[in-house]
Amino acid sequence: MNNGAMIEVVGLTKRYAGKTALADISFTVGRGEIVGLLGDNGAGKSTTMRILACFLSATSGTVRIAGLDVFKESEEVRRRIGYMPENNPLHLEMRVREYLKFRARLKGLSRQRSRERVDVVMEQCSLTDVSRRIIGQLSKGYRQRVGLADALVHEPELIILDEPTIGLDPHQMRAVRQLIKSLAGSHTVLISTHILPEAEMTCNRMLIMFEGRILAADTPENLQKLLASNGQIIAEIAAPPEELRACLGQMADVEYADVSPAEGEYHRCALTPREGVDLRPALFELVRERGWALRELTRSRHSLEDIYVRVTRPGEEEEE
Repeated sequence: MNNGAMIEVVGLTKRYAGKTALADISFTVGRGEIVGLLGDNGAGKSTTMRILACFLSATSGTVRIAGLDVFKESEEVRRRIGYMPENNPLHLEMRVREYLKFRARLKGLSRQRSRERVDVVMEQCSLTDVSRRIIGQLSKGYRQRVGLADALVHEPELIILDEPTIGLDPHQMRAVRQLIKSLAGSHTVLISTHILPEAEMTCNRMLIMFEGRILAADTPENLQKLLASNGQIIAEIAAPPEELRACLGQMADVEYADVSPAEGEYHRCALTPREGVDLRPALFELVRERGWALRELTRSRHSLEDIYVRVTRPGEEEEE
């Protein structure tokens, strides 16, 4: 067993009548990581989370949380997990503090400890000002914070959040995202989402799911390298156009160069490099030697959406 892993999943399969929801997936999540499960609705994200949280059985495979078998030691596993499902079920008729104390007691905390922890998580989730409010009268954003506080109240090692920002406005999403990011290190967080920019801003590693399978698992930076071979270098250079084209044409690592007029004496150069080559140092040296002016030199960065499309639909052409 890997002592650095909080989650270890090997060969996990889940079949319903006539349907395979998960098809032999394997992955690990290290302690202190924030990992995103990315995928469209129906990709298998919620099924995976429900199995990890001991709410759903599996057809085959093994799952360990902090070294404990989810299927054989589920009671102990539940003590180590804080789980917020997508629909975030709350007792809407209860007041915020009353509800959190009730949940803390259900999770095995003593009266004294439950009071202490409720104070901590209400401060952590910015709920102190609404502690006496009835949950049903709160906005969706505050209800999500109550759900997060519930997941945190018993100090779990692992926090599992299923679509935690769905239905929130941009300000609410930002507040919840900042809260999730603050949990890194002291907690392990597994978060599912189909909102790709959200995952890019929150997670330090991503698992891309599609039709019950994991197609890619890596950091955002390494996933960028999946498309790096097609990444262009963009430069704006003030130079005589024919001389500029001739120099670019003589660079061995430039496969294709498109030079077009920009403002004033500048020309926009879109360069396609040979695979694995970063043209920027050589291009900068060329400009310096020639005494040309340079006002932009960047490598185009693919969005997480580009990566997701490439991984899940490799046969499709990318749109410009």
